[in-house]
Amino acid sequence: MAEESFVAVVTGANRGIGLEVVHQLARRGMRVILGSRDLARGEAAARSLTHDKGSIFPYQLDVADQHSIDQLLKEVTANFGRLDVLVNNAGILYDTWENGITADLATVHTALETNLFGAWRMCQTFLPLLRQSNNGRIVNVSSEGGSLASMGGGTPAYSVSKASLNALTRILAAELAGSGILVNAICPGWVATDMGGAGGRPVQEGAAGIVWAATLPNNGPTGGFFRDKQPVPW
Repeated sequence: MAEESFVAVVTGANRGIGLEVVHQLARRGMRVILGSRDLARGEAAARSLTHDKGSIFPYQLDVADQHSIDQLLKEVTANFGRLDVLVNNAGILYDTWENGITADLATVHTALETNLFGAWRMCQTFLPLLRQSNNGRIVNVSSEGGSLASMGGGTPAYSVSKASLNALTRILAAELAGSGILVNAICPGWVATDMGGAGGRPVQEGAAGIVWAATLPNNGPTGGFFRDKQPVPW
């Protein structure tokens, strides 16, 4: 089936990496739902893009709010009738000021609500639609900050939430094996965004690996952790 008929949802997509993922998927011809906590900002972000083939549709979405997710499911089902790609991009709290031994656990809880449970809620809620696709793809936008192999001190909320997201990726990939749904975690690298700060790689490069995972062929990998199409140690 041609990508031009595909429908994708990208969470946290009104700026940064998420917005660029929306842009690149639309350039490939997909109909892309731009999820944004603030609908007005999402609408403004959609207007800022140029796209040759596909279409971009801004919708209100707060992944920390199950009611918001349920409402989006109703709208996607009614307006599109399908979902082929879910990109769990929404992420918060790169807590460089915290240490694990003194961390404010309320901050950690807040990070987990979006970075882990937000993605988990989205997967559970939209899985019935994804199962109907012959090309279902789930992409969890993670970080090497969640890699146990290289993890050290600092950024406890962010690091623990991303390590947990990686674990969720493995679990879902195993449970969905044989369903046609591929599930992978992607580290976009250090990208020059509001969260990443100045000095990082261009946002287009960071988004490219996410788009790669969102458009894998049916014999592509699942249950992996990648950056620039190459495996990252768990």
